[in-house]
Amino acid sequence: MAGAAVFGVATNTVTTTPPEPPQPVATGTATFHDETAPDDHRDQAVREDGVTVTGGWLPRDVAEQVTAAAALVWLRRRRDYQPHPTHPDDTDLTPLPPTVTAVQAALADTPSTPPSNESAAPFEALPAGGVGLTGPGTLPVGRGLLVTAILAGQRRSSTSLIVTKATLAILLGPAAETLGQRLPLTIVDTVDEAAQLLQPANPVAGEAIPGQRPGETSSGHGHRKMVLLNDHDGSEQQLKHLAETGTAAAALVVVLGEQPDGPSWHADSTGYLRDPHHPDMPGPRLCILDWTATTDLLTVIASPGPAPAHPDSGRPPLPYAGSPELPLSRQVARHEPTRLSTASRQRLHLRVLGDPQLLIDGEPLTIRRSASLQVLVYLAIHPSGADTAQLTDAIWPGLPRHSLTGRLYTALSDLRSTIRTASDLPVIDHSDDRYRLNPAHIDVDLWQLHTTIHQTAATLAHTTAAWQAVLDAYPADLATTRTWPWLDPHREATRRRVIDLCAALAAKESDPHRALQLLQDGIGVDPYNTDLHRLADGALTDLGCTQAAAKLQHRHQQTLRRARSAYRLREDQ
Repeated sequence: MAGAAVFGVATNTVTTTPPEPPQPVATGTATFHDETAPDDHRDQAVREDGVTVTGGWLPRDVAEQVTAAAALVWLRRRRDYQPHPTHPDDTDLTPLPPTVTAVQAALADTPSTPPSNESAAPFEALPAGGVGLTGPGTLPVGRGLLVTAILAGQRRSSTSLIVTKATLAILLGPAAETLGQRLPLTIVDTVDEAAQLLQPANPVAGEAIPGQRPGETSSGHGHRKMVLLNDHDGSEQQLKHLAETGTAAAALVVVLGEQPDGPSWHADSTGYLRDPHHPDMPGPRLCILDWTATTDLLTVIASPGPAPAHPDSGRPPLPYAGSPELPLSRQVARHEPTRLSTASRQRLHLRVLGDPQLLIDGEPLTIRRSASLQVLVYLAIHPSGADTAQLTDAIWPGLPRHSLTGRLYTALSDLRSTIRTASDLPVIDHSDDRYRLNPAHIDVDLWQLHTTIHQTAATLAHTTAAWQAVLDAYPADLATTRTWPWLDPHREATRRRVIDLCAALAAKESDPHRALQLLQDGIGVDPYNTDLHRLADGALTDLGCTQAAAKLQHRHQQTLRRARSAYRLREDQ
């Protein structure tokens, strides 16, 4: 998970689905058909070549890069979180946009490979120098190219994108002005500006070339540029000049509309392109996206906006991650006598910290369906229960609810059948369309963890024994072997409660050596958190261990660097 990241993306989310924005009028009146592929599959189905989501289709490589960018959001939140003993700041734990979670869910149970070093598909698929795009898929393909080029630009030795202001407004609507400023692209007002950025340069040694990355040679070797514009961005003569300049610079110029004196291909609503001069030749298929899907994806790629203020809510310290109202009296602590109503040999235990497993008398049950296991884990995180809509939205994001009720019932029926083969205990209660784990018949390691945290935080006494009890109750991250996208906020919130307590105990500890040990334990829980490293660095410095402090910081930077290099990310991310 640590490697699936590109530093510098947003933590803001898009939670609504606004209508397609009107196309703004810029330097002319550009008329485009704007259609996306019909939702025939009714699923974010993953195929060998790509992923279908509501609002579009993504090639497999692009989908993998989306999941990498999504993982970065959570890795960045881990890195930047500042542990607080009484009022933890969880304002950044909002779920990612629906299209992103749909892509994550589609790839969650499929073999994953790191995204390629460079997404060269547009360069390989389109004519050298450039092309015009016409037909009903023009805007969906244009948005797909926008996202594909920006994602590829997150890889070193890859792609940079130049887009005209008018074209960005056509593709993104009202979001263009605010979102465009936070995206890693170059926005130009005119076609002539775009042509100037493509001109070869012979700068004085050490002088930067516009659009050139640090360390890149003046030849731009290994670095390709894409220009995205529409056929009303300039005169015919200006567009011809841009095409000639692009050809000389080995850049790809894509015109949304007819290309003067150049090839123009037809784009259909499913993303397939066709060269009118070779109608029988199968064409490539490019990423297609509607406005909402594009905005969702770009939100997690963009640099973060200002963090929202976190008011002092006055909530109790270290609340339960998924359900602050969890009544502690209903939790089954390990030292309490069992309250099972049947034979004592049948004891059900749900383990969700680490690899999720349901155990009966210590023996694991095989749960065949991923959805069934997700139901168990979801209800463990939400002990007050969840209704059908909450469960289906989490397990099958982005799909219409009316088509999912049957899937949920199948998952629940299969789960109950599996449990009945080994026990007659009613594990899942169902009342008023609300499902809930029965705490009289099952105990959950997550519940015990939060009981232990609550008891330790209430007194902050007996530091060594209390902290060891927390570490014993937290053997691993929440469902650490699973990549279900709905897990991320809960996994991070649970981890934060542990390091919050670690920071609180370290601050109270009078023995500097013991305080240091606590902070080192906290770093073991979250090796990416910068604030824990800062506190440990200060503790080492106070003890006169300056070399050890330097080594600690060096290891932290190496850990973050490995997270970038695992997915071949540029060092300047």
